[in-house]
Amino acid sequence: MVHADHVDLLRPGVPRPGGTWADLGSGSGAFTLALAELLGTQGILYSVDTDRTALAEQERRMRSRFPETQVHYLCADFARPMDLPGLDGIVMANSLHFHRKKAPIVEALRGLLKPGGRLLLVEYNTDRGNAWVPYPIAYDAWEALAGRCGFEATRKMGACPSRFLGEIYAAESIAPPDPER
Repeated sequence: MVHADHVDLLRPGVPRPGGTWADLGSGSGAFTLALAELLGTQGILYSVDTDRTALAEQERRMRSRFPETQVHYLCADFARPMDLPGLDGIVMANSLHFHRKKAPIVEALRGLLKPGGRLLLVEYNTDRGNAWVPYPIAYDAWEALAGRCGFEATRKMGACPSRFLGEIYAAESIAPPDPER
């Protein structure tokens, strides 16, 4: 996959430039860069990963391609509580599949989102893992899990072939609107 593929997978879930978003498990930043392109200079990004070296490489690439983008780099584990502002959106690209117990993580993520916020998941469309992708979640299983964790309107936004596990999909799930409105 190249940068344009990353952008195309996320585009349907990013309704407009701007907003405050996080890329959780961002690694070297392929999807952080795609998100930066979609949000433009009005957006604020939080790039979260446990690998300081990957974050440093990502920061160098971000400065080179999108120098005006405001990015906060956090060396942290998204499976633990994080101190983030209310988010308009979260991207998790090829990061949730490292966790067997997904529900507690997904429920915590819902709590980080503003009402109506979006969780964009990029994942392999299979429930059978391997040594490199231990616990993937097929789209149908994701749709069910997202619903159990309080998300609404989950939809498959797109997919592309993968030589590793057949297909990579992008899905959007929406945090419920504020009940007091």
